[in-house]
Amino acid sequence: MPFTPFHLGPALALGLPIRGYLHVPTFILANVILDVEPFFVLLFGLNYPLHGYAHTFLLALPIGIILGYFMSFIEKFLHPLFKVLLLENGNKWALKPFMVAGILGTTLHILLDSPLYVDIQPFYPIRMNPFYNPVLSSEIYILCVWLAIAGVAYYAGLQILLIYQKLSAHKRLTQPRG
Repeated sequence: MPFTPFHLGPALALGLPIRGYLHVPTFILANVILDVEPFFVLLFGLNYPLHGYAHTFLLALPIGIILGYFMSFIEKFLHPLFKVLLLENGNKWALKPFMVAGILGTTLHILLDSPLYVDIQPFYPIRMNPFYNPVLSSEIYILCVWLAIAGVAYYAGLQILLIYQKLSAHKRLTQPRG
């Protein structure tokens, strides 16, 4: 799925429900960051496989770790934004949830892409793709769409719950005591 929003569906649907244990912004970014590689290949017309080394576990795992470390570093600046967007629930994070989110996100990306593209070599330097099965392509895309719907519904539910909590708190504060 070169530079596609399809990876956002699984990231939202799987990440949001466990946002108390996993740094969701890192998980979301890790699910899409590997597609920078095919984006550059397409943009610059590079003589390079569309899904090259970044779409291997050998490089994707370190990318996930580096992304996790980077996100833990900028967390102090972006925490208020993430909290307003309900991507965090107010936890103060240790490094582990960032690293796990980065690794799981890049791994999920490869697992979703590997059945679709013959040029992916997930276990490089082994030059084969044992997951390649183009028959599954429509099912994978449908799964990603349904996960996107579920993720957006879950996120909408979080927003509605927040509004309800604020209205309830406001109502309690403005009611006369008697």
